Amino acid sequence: MDERWERSILAVPASEPRKVEKAVASQADAVFLDLEDAVPPDLKDTARAHAARALRELDWGGKTRMVRINGLDTPWAYRDLVEVCEAAGAQLDCVIVPKVSRPEELTFVDILLAQIEARVGLRRRIGIHALVETAAGLARVEQLATASPRLQALSFGPGDFAASAGIPSSAIGTEDQWDVVYPGHRWHYPMMRVVVAARAAGLRAFDGPAAEFRDLEAFRRLCRVARSLGFDGKWCIHPAQIPVVHEVFAPTEEEVEWARKVVTAYEQAQLAGRGALTVDGKMVDAASLRMAQATLARARS
Repeated sequence: MDERWERSILAVPASEPRKVEKAVASQADAVFLDLEDAVPPDLKDTARAHAARALRELDWGGKTRMVRINGLDTPWAYRDLVEVCEAAGAQLDCVIVPKVSRPEELTFVDILLAQIEARVGLRRRIGIHALVETAAGLARVEQLATASPRLQALSFGPGDFAASAGIPSSAIGTEDQWDVVYPGHRWHYPMMRVVVAARAAGLRAFDGPAAEFRDLEAFRRLCRVARSLGFDGKWCIHPAQIPVVHEVFAPTEEEVEWARKVVTAYEQAQLAGRGALTVDGKMVDAASLRMAQATLARARS
């Protein structure tokens, strides 16, 4: 796993330069220039040029710079990689590959990126972020997670996954009448599989977007569910969602205080030759220490 700790990933159509400028100036931890769903077919070619120009010329600050290419089953994907990465690969941190269904797809992207890097003399390797949003992709998610050493993260895409699996849904990633019908959380199974596969491979995991950006309390509930399952952050389709993501996916003051107590108490116990101990009436052991250290690492980031 690399050293970045993004919480928010903001999507913006690469074909709309003014929106790109606003996105890059936002408070998001990462921004991806979308060449896929947000760009109509007749603008695909110009969107690539806009994306390369934005990567080269805009001030991204400390943001992670990402581009989502078109699906590998389309006639645009290879040109997305070649044109954007040859023109601005030195300014690109990561490529998002959508609708990944087989590990061979990530192998293809890996090989093509290696050729591009060699061609233009890049010394810095471009990463890959895989989007799990099909039934076939979820069925092979463990294989996807280990398909390339470039892989940095997995994201769950609820909208396309619902369409692929035949799950009724009125809007992407939002609560609707079907959530009331199902006796539990409808997305628990795919979300948990994505998190487990990511963690087993040493990757980060992100929950996908929610189409409703006006109801921030409903969005907050979605964020809290994702964090409760272990996700590192969530995609945003509007800047208004960013503060909610940052709040929910950052450790609270109480969590940080507890983590510090655990680390201090465990260190003292080790010096005294003791293993398990109690902190504020709760048992603390080596597993507790690892959780506390992870909390403090996230807080520092």
